[in-house]
Amino acid sequence: MSSVAIIGGGPAGLIAAEQLATTHEVHVYEQGRTLGRKFLVAGEGGLNITNSAEGEEFLQEYGPTPWMRRALEAFGPTELRAWLAGLGVPTYVGSSRRVFPERGIKPAEVLKGITERLKQKGVVVHTDHCFVGFDDEVRPIMEHAGKRSVIDAKSVLFALGGASWPKTGSTGAWTEHFESIGVNTVPFRASNCGVEVDLSDAIRVHAGKPLKNIGVSCGERSVRGEVTITDHGLEGNAIYPVVPSVREALDAGAAEIIIDLKPDLTAEQIDDKLKDAAWKERMAALRLDRPSVALLKTFTPFERYVDGRTMAQDVKQVRIPVTGLRPIEEAISTVGGIALDQIAPDGSLVMHPHLFVAGEMLDWDAPTGGFLLQGVFSTGRMAADAIAKR
Repeated sequence: MSSVAIIGGGPAGLIAAEQLATTHEVHVYEQGRTLGRKFLVAGEGGLNITNSAEGEEFLQEYGPTPWMRRALEAFGPTELRAWLAGLGVPTYVGSSRRVFPERGIKPAEVLKGITERLKQKGVVVHTDHCFVGFDDEVRPIMEHAGKRSVIDAKSVLFALGGASWPKTGSTGAWTEHFESIGVNTVPFRASNCGVEVDLSDAIRVHAGKPLKNIGVSCGERSVRGEVTITDHGLEGNAIYPVVPSVREALDAGAAEIIIDLKPDLTAEQIDDKLKDAAWKERMAALRLDRPSVALLKTFTPFERYVDGRTMAQDVKQVRIPVTGLRPIEEAISTVGGIALDQIAPDGSLVMHPHLFVAGEMLDWDAPTGGFLLQGVFSTGRMAADAIAKR
């Protein structure tokens, strides 16, 4: 039985270990004291493990879609839910088609189900083992208790994560080691994060308050959801999906998001509600709360706001300049890592075919809502299948 080394004890590494343990001797190396630390942090607000969207609607949530397509079509939401059920973790579809473990099942229990299966299959777990580089034969060097050793395995899968949530060990420091063996990497940048906006004091007093059931768009991307006002700008589930478009616009020179405060009403319907309302009663007629009014007033030219004849259009299109994205340390995920042109279709490195990579350490992106974890599991499974075929 040939041996496989998996470096990184997150979701990508764990699903690969479970898959490979049937036919290989599998060793998992984790730099922390326990497996799955970032997985547990991700589940603190409810473990949104995948999404029930289907077909192209599902695939288009990933960038770049063509590269991710193979992994997602081979092991998508249906396959992931079946895999979890086999571990004793049934799932259900919640609001907005998000998929969660059945009510009452905590993230720690999901992780325990996975690790117990690895134990049953004989996977050997090495904790407190830190990847510190490659030797002259491009074999991984690990450090444990102040001593270094070389991993001599036929195939090695790296699942080291991106650079978000550094407190869990995901610092992205591994990029320098891959650069040293000729593998190009892309600098990490924040994704699924808040956007920075120059807010007036009139808006900043509402920091922490949500704007519910609104529409947000940037470029060609439009979403419905909730936005929270912060001291630095805006964040929330209606902001995160447009961050890639915001990032692209910032790179081009300037970015703005457009907020529709009344996405369920047309401009004509808004005009209808306003035609008999006195000037001071306009906001009440539209049932706009104080944070929404503050936002509308701040980002609408004063004369135009007072005039009121374009109020319907202004409510539907609050144009907000964005000055930047929040730091990586605050981001839910990152883009960047190993450039996709460095990776073969099976997840191995073109220059070093005995090395495979999976998860967030690859330069792909997806929004929250279950898509991130699904992508990590899918790429881990794709690499495992490729290793097994070798």
